[in-house]
Amino acid sequence: MLTVTKLSKTFNEVQALRELSFSAPDGQITGLLGPNGAGKTTCLRIIYGLLKADQGKALINQVDANRFPLDARRQIGIFPDKFGLYERLTVNEQIRYFAQLHGVAGEQLEQRVSAVIEQLDIQALSGRRSAGFSQGQRMKVALAQALVHQPNHLILDEPSRGLDVMSTRILRDILREQRGQGTCILFSSHVMQEVAALCDRVVVMANGTVAAEGTPDELCRMTGEAALEEAFVKIIGSDEGIVA
Repeated sequence: MLTVTKLSKTFNEVQALRELSFSAPDGQITGLLGPNGAGKTTCLRIIYGLLKADQGKALINQVDANRFPLDARRQIGIFPDKFGLYERLTVNEQIRYFAQLHGVAGEQLEQRVSAVIEQLDIQALSGRRSAGFSQGQRMKVALAQALVHQPNHLILDEPSRGLDVMSTRILRDILREQRGQGTCILFSSHVMQEVAALCDRVVVMANGTVAAEGTPDELCRMTGEAALEEAFVKIIGSDEGIVA
């Protein structure tokens, strides 16, 4: 379970988050949906410890990410907004490195690395350095390093950006598989089709706070619209927003 409570963050004169509160349950995919500048990435970076909140809490299984960032980070797999890889390392070395950062060692290390390489069908890439990889190949390696320590929370920032249709389908299948295993999945996006296809719940953000939340169908009923895209436009176009 991931819980965000009254999270606030200011950069100089810009207030990126304004008492943001929502929760992401285990065994569900929760989407953060919002226009550019809504605060989605800032929120995620606070949850996984790259930024410190001015006020409020981000709890991962009741562990405060602000106070105990390393303990919180051990429970999450991070799939960043850019598939940044160490291009001088082979895929195997890259995945091993991230497993070791999370304390995986010995025989378990070998088992976890082999298992995630097989799961993502990247055996043919395992001995290669990642320089020159396609976006789809880089996505698989980045996802492998996020999953190798078997986290019970997975956080993704615009995961399908730059991916082709087949790579996007593979990513969606893996996320559904993780959801079926009880993983709490939180991802940000501004792609309506992606959110509608994957999410059990949607948190619509605007101006650093929650404008509305619910299932895609609930958001449509709430706004009287048939499509999630039209519901989203109505929600963020409202001066007061809609809170559910």
